[in-house]
Amino acid sequence: MSVPDQHNSSSLPFLLLGIPGLEDLHAWISIPFCFTYIMALLGNSTVLLAVKLDRSLHEPMYYFISMLAVIDLIFTTAVVPKMLGVFWLGSREIAFEACFTQMFFIHTFTAVESGVLLAMSFDRYVAICNPLRYVTILTRWRAVQIGLLCLARGAAVMTPLMCLLTSLPYCRDRAIPHSYCEHMAVVELACADPSVSDLYSIIVATLLVGTDSVFITLSYGMILRSVLSLPSHAARLKSLSTCSSHVFVMLLFYAGGLLSMYLQMFSLGLAPRTQVLVADFYLTVPPMLNPLIYGMKMKQIRDGISRLLQQLPGLRFSDAH
Repeated sequence: MSVPDQHNSSSLPFLLLGIPGLEDLHAWISIPFCFTYIMALLGNSTVLLAVKLDRSLHEPMYYFISMLAVIDLIFTTAVVPKMLGVFWLGSREIAFEACFTQMFFIHTFTAVESGVLLAMSFDRYVAICNPLRYVTILTRWRAVQIGLLCLARGAAVMTPLMCLLTSLPYCRDRAIPHSYCEHMAVVELACADPSVSDLYSIIVATLLVGTDSVFITLSYGMILRSVLSLPSHAARLKSLSTCSSHVFVMLLFYAGGLLSMYLQMFSLGLAPRTQVLVADFYLTVPPMLNPLIYGMKMKQIRDGISRLLQQLPGLRFSDAH
């Protein structure tokens, strides 16, 4: 980190402006974000409890779903409370270290989620294309190891980026025209050439997302070919139904991420408030939808949640009467 001097004072906080041009509507805009945050907390926590308490869900596929739930909780908690503080209380100030910590969590767990989605596609490939070897290839402990590897990979590639960003001198206006410490919005405040960090972030994003998405596409291509070759129509529908929720979550993650990234890089004539709103919704809406998608599409998750609800004291009391 640069040593502060008369031109650069990295110890000074940044100021989050919220949604530029819509400051008068912040209180109203906060309502859907508050709703999505509450739903994300409830939905993902319920999925985690169901998987933890229901032994029939102690399988690799549900471990990966639990990892997604943890990632979603971290995503929303890293962003939304501070965002609501800006909208409700006008609490725009964010410490230098807190800003980059928030950015680190967002980027790291984006990389972790991409890795977990790749692991889920591999899980479905083995389960459908090589079911007899599934229990030997993907054990519970191996699923945990894969999750830890995804976490280590995300932290390993994002730590150098954070070192590059925090070493830049920030001697311009400290106001960030965003609701959170968005990478590109913060870099624009630097008064030194950020080309090294920009190049690193582009290379990392291309390699991680590009490689993961290619292997995911290959996995589901082979799954589709295997499913279409099944003689039974019912078996084909069952296999496709099992994969549909995974595919929807992946499309939501990658399509939303690419849209948000390109809108931040190229304005395309859109107003800044539109770019900020798209980025905000990308970080808040998928974490709310993911548990709903799994809850609606996967019977095992639905049954696990139902058993969990039936164990609540209030429900047992009502059932007794």
